[in-house]
Amino acid sequence: MSINQDLLLEFGRLALVYVHLIACCIALGLVLTSDVAMLRALLQDDPSSRRKKAQNLHELQKVVYFALVALWATGAAIVTLDALVKGGWGYFANPKIQAKILVVFLLTVNGVLLHSVVLPWMEKAGSLLNLSFRQTIISVVAGVISGVSWLYAAFMGVGRPLAWKYSLVELMAAWPMLVMGGFTGMLLLVTWCKYRNEEGSPAHFGSLAGARA
Repeated sequence: MSINQDLLLEFGRLALVYVHLIACCIALGLVLTSDVAMLRALLQDDPSSRRKKAQNLHELQKVVYFALVALWATGAAIVTLDALVKGGWGYFANPKIQAKILVVFLLTVNGVLLHSVVLPWMEKAGSLLNLSFRQTIISVVAGVISGVSWLYAAFMGVGRPLAWKYSLVELMAAWPMLVMGGFTGMLLLVTWCKYRNEEGSPAHFGSLAGARA
């Protein structure tokens, strides 16, 4: 391979990595921003604010969807190029590559669930607090998996020192623990917010007045 071909290959790969990084930053930033906004809306005890945040989720998910498509396209191109240059199918034996592909796959499946099931629920109910118990559980699980997986995928993307040092099981060990911890924390927060709203509702005050009378 000539010097010009080497240079072209190197710059082509660098361009793919650059677009891949930009797409990841956009998606991760939007996911974290929407999560923080939803948490603030829950804590503010403002129904109109919660409804507005729920309506904005659809627009955010559109951008995240296109960013995810860009991630898949550029990621597939990068690993294919690296496999061709660095030894064919043996390249995919790297547990870090396997972990990143697995996390992005989980992220994609979860994204389909969010887009097709959770978002319609949220748009109809106007708030996470207005969902049924089953819908709340599914929505919280999907939301936590989304946040954890985006952060985990980004970590795997920059974790080059982890390559070939740990098995796939070891690299993925923290993922379920983070999901369980996030789910427990979010469920407790949503439960508390629902209890707070019920205490402050007119029906609650009416029942207290009747009891005192």
